[in-house]
Amino acid sequence: MGILIAGAGELWHLMGILLASLVVLLYRWFTQSEIVDWLSSTYHFVRQILPWLLVGVFVAGILKVVLPRSLIATWLGGNGLRANLAASILGAVMYFATLTEVPIVKALRELGMGKGPALALLLAGPAISLPNMLAMKSILGTKKALTYIGFVVLIGTSAGLLFGFIC
Repeated sequence: MGILIAGAGELWHLMGILLASLVVLLYRWFTQSEIVDWLSSTYHFVRQILPWLLVGVFVAGILKVVLPRSLIATWLGGNGLRANLAASILGAVMYFATLTEVPIVKALRELGMGKGPALALLLAGPAISLPNMLAMKSILGTKKALTYIGFVVLIGTSAGLLFGFIC
């Protein structure tokens, strides 16, 4: 609770303490080669993720300017069945690279998207995408692929409805 109330200066002090603790723990419990491997892996992971995060922020900025608030409020606002189903279907057909869905959903929320539909989109988006659907169809067949897609949309919609009802 204290962290949430702390000011920005206090958070920087806390970050410094945590960073110093990490350095001590690393040098106490790991060999130098393990630390170098870990830092190398972390660096490569950041290099892979950061461009996609920037793309997501860029797309979110474009969406906020291009999409009319009334359109988002009409189709994705509130917590009705239509809004959750639309968000779940939208999430299912869109392709979200890692971390891009968060800034996009944040932008849609600022344009009037409900909490339940936001969760429905966040659940369905990473679970499936249009390219994924096409690959599944060729591997599993149409019937099994449609069953999976239907369950993803149904579960996303249901979870969004429940979340919107609770929150």
